[in-house]
Amino acid sequence: MRAPTANPGLLSPFHLAFPVHDLALARAFYGETLGCPEGRSSQEWVDFNFYGHQIVAHLAPRETTAAQRNRVDGRAVPVRHFGIVLPMTEWQALAHRLQAKGVEFLIEPHTRFKGQPGEQATMFFLDPSANAIEIKSFADITRLFAK
Repeated sequence: MRAPTANPGLLSPFHLAFPVHDLALARAFYGETLGCPEGRSSQEWVDFNFYGHQIVAHLAPRETTAAQRNRVDGRAVPVRHFGIVLPMTEWQALAHRLQAKGVEFLIEPHTRFKGQPGEQATMFFLDPSANAIEIKSFADITRLFAK
């Protein structure tokens, strides 16, 4: 069964709300470091355009905690995370830009599951409120759900 979409043939934008401890730091990280255009906002939240998807940083300091980690392909991956799958050239450009900006990686940009159906380029890092973000890419996007 295929999940329904609002735009047949196209992916529908997702919406994700997450806690932050400081909106100014969130604006700097998502807006300046990641390059996400800002949308609507209030004194308690701010929308960002995350590659065509709506993510919303909500001021909720008590909700910001580090995620538990599980082993995936020999690395400690944060269980609670979000991210995006980019074309390989965009993934590589973002990895270089984040490295140049001095972003500290939880998991450095690398290729995991080498030689397997799910081979992918991936990187993990935290925002200033300890929200884990994964950016990944597939040389062959048709392998996204390969077993």
